[in-house]
Parts: sequence; C-alpha cells; structure tokens
Amino acid sequence: MELKDKRVLVYGAGRSGIGASDLLAELGARPVLFDDKEGLDPSVMKEGLRFPELTEAVSGVIPEALVRELDLVVLSPGVPTDLPKVNALRDAGLPIWGEVELAYCAGRGRVLAITGTNGKTTTTSLVGAVMQAACPEVFVVGNIGNAYTGAALKTTDQSVVVAEISSFQLETIHEFHPEVSAILNITEDHLNRHHTMEEYIRVKEQITLNQTKEDVCVLNYEDAVLRDFGLHACPARVFFFSSARELEDGIFLKDGRIVMKRDGVTRDLLDTEKLLLIGTHNYENVMAAIAMCYSAGVPLDTIVRTAEQFRPVAHRIEYVDEKRGVIWYNDSKGTNPDAAIKGIEAMKRPTFLIAGGYDKGSDYHDWIRSFGGKVRKLVLEGKTRFDIRAAALECGFPEADIVVLDTMHDAMDYCRDHAEEGDAVLLSPACASWGEFPNYEVRGDVFKEYVHKEI
Repeated sequence: MELKDKRVLVYGAGRSGIGASDLLAELGARPVLFDDKEGLDPSVMKEGLRFPELTEAVSGVIPEALVRELDLVVLSPGVPTDLPKVNALRDAGLPIWGEVELAYCAGRGRVLAITGTNGKTTTTSLVGAVMQAACPEVFVVGNIGNAYTGAALKTTDQSVVVAEISSFQLETIHEFHPEVSAILNITEDHLNRHHTMEEYIRVKEQITLNQTKEDVCVLNYEDAVLRDFGLHACPARVFFFSSARELEDGIFLKDGRIVMKRDGVTRDLLDTEKLLLIGTHNYENVMAAIAMCYSAGVPLDTIVRTAEQFRPVAHRIEYVDEKRGVIWYNDSKGTNPDAAIKGIEAMKRPTFLIAGGYDKGSDYHDWIRSFGGKVRKLVLEGKTRFDIRAAALECGFPEADIVVLDTMHDAMDYCRDHAEEGDAVLLSPACASWGEFPNYEVRGDVFKEYVHKEI
C-alpha cells in the first residue's frame, strides 16, 4: 500500500504507537494516535513524538466520521486483535496491520526473524552479533527492545535486519517475508491473549506465512509440534537442530560438542565448554543462531568465533553478585513456566526462588515438578501468588517451605534475611511483570539494584 496522504489510525499510544506514528508521518501519511482511555490530553499523548504537529490524537471513542476517513489501522502489539473496537474497524473494511508489517513495508534489505516461546532474545542477540561481524549494515530490532519502526527508513538494499518477533506481532502480518526464520520452541504462554494452544501455535507458525522453498526456516526437532510442522507443513526449506539426538541433516549436540551435518558433509563446530552461555537451553539457542547465520551465507569460522565470545543477555539467568556467601541471580525474563524451568535447572545450590506476578493463564504444575529438590524456599508475590501456592501444594511441595508475600520488595527482604552461606537466590517469576512493573527489564533492574545497595 502506498502510504503517502493516507489516513492511518495507530491504535495504542505507548512506545510502539509512538514509533509507528513517527514512521507514518515520515512516509507522508496522516497518522491519528488513539488510546482506549477516556479523556486523555492530546498534548500529553503526543509527548515523545518527533512529529507532533503532523499527528492527531484521539482517546476513548473513535468517532464514526473518523472511521469513514481512514485507509488503514496499525495495532500496537499490546492491543488484542479481537477487541470489539478492533472488530468494528475490521467490519468497516479497514486493513489491520501491526508495527512489524508497517516497518517491513517501509524498509529495505534482507530480513532474518526469530520467534518462539523462550530463547528469542538470546538467539536474536547472537544472530545480530554474528551478522555484525560479517556485514557492514545490520539492524537488530523488534521485541528485543529496539522498535523496527524506528529503523525501517535507515535500511538500504545492503542492510540486514535481525528481528525478534513475538506472537502478538505475528497476528497482524500480511507481506512480512524473512529470508531466514526460526521458531525455537512452542510451549504454553499468552493463553489469556490467544485463548487456545492451537491458536498460539498457528500464530507462531505465521512467521513462515510468505516464505517459499527459496527461504529457510530453522526448527527445533525436539519440539513435537515443530518437528511435525517441519516435516509436513512448512513452506520453506527446513533446517532442524537438536539437543537430544544426532540428525542425518541438521545441527545437533553430541558429547558436549556442536556438530553440523549438511549437504552430506559433517563439521565439528565447537566445544560447549568454550561458550560463555550455560545450560542446554542456551546450547539450543546457539545451534539455532548458527543454523540461521550459515543459511544467510556467513562463513562458519566467523560464526563460531563470535559464538564463543558472546556474553549472556541481561535478565536471563544473569549472575548479579555474591553477598555473605549467597549468590543472587536475575532471571526476570523467565516470564512463563517453561522459561522458569530453565532457570531452576541451571541452579547448583539450595535456592530461594522468588516467583509470581501477572496472571497470563499459565499452568504451574510442570514447573514446580522440575524443582528436583533444589528449591529450599518458594517465595511468592504478585497476583499469582495464591495460584502458584495451590499448585505447589498439589504437587507435594512442603507447605512449610512456601512463603507468600505482597510485593517483590517484601520477597527480596525475606531472602536477604533468611538465605544462608552456600544458598542461591533466584528471581525467576514464571509470570509477566505487568502490574507491579511495566516490563521484565525494570523488574530485573530493581532486583539488581536491591542486591547491590541493600545487602
């Protein structure tokens, strides 16, 4: 769609909406920034815009007269696609895009895109680092924290865009077409938004919507859903990775080493002992990144060298400090039970586990069963604290070792006062941060600041 002079409603006035409005203004469109909250001051809504004079702001209700003038709607990722107001816009015949679709249509160059329930940020960061070592012009964008809309007009035909894409963003793609994609895993998450696992799976697989056999999709062979998708339904050429078995064609973990068999050639790539990333889940992330970058044409020696030098991303089983013989770890990015399983599996000490937060409709039983005797105290806070407590009791976790508190600050105080030399304290909430914190980064930063200043 040619966007010049088009009237475009940007639904959602947060960071994503601000980025989309600015990009539309630069493209010559006439953006209208909209927020559901009644009575917002338009001048306040426009704070943060680079082109406030080119953007209208509306809140509460979308006037019928405005709907008749619109050519397009751009949804921010946090806006559910099945809201009554969104359905009304769709029923009015308006195309519904997301910020990723908008950025892709405005941008240029090659695109590599990563999705999955867990491991997206680590894999995206590593792919970005490898591509930056091999290419002169690389943009790492998307759900990783750098808005794709902010980079789109900086891209050229020589650019490589490495994008972390969430399920929320995949709901609203139409033409988005990565030449290399990856789906790292699919486990239960965001069911409050997608309602069923079947829909969540469908949306994740949307990353391949426009791919063909000219393109590559990297998939986890040990995920039964993705294995079936790769063998029977994926429109791209499939590159499997596995942490549990040797593959006839793909990349796999064998005796502590990462090995690749491709096009009849076997290559022993690297020893996992040389990686700064720890844990099988991280070896899977590394294998996925290697497969993507190799498929994008990067020499293996560049890929391996960069992977061996790559440091873990913040908020993912991040060592914070050791105080009075107690090691504190920040795994604030463990925002669902499956991600939190990886956090507790990495612990080598008796652990005070801080968990709880916003309710995304998750089931906690498998996570609690994964504790394996490592959790000395389960310290719960946030809206889900009583739900997690009930699940823990159903799984036979000792009631005497469950501590229920109101806030994360209360939980940190408890751990400071009760953890002993030789213990670990792990923030790995298995829940989103919304409510008490705006995002998992702020939650993790508050935790780290507490450890450095209060202990």
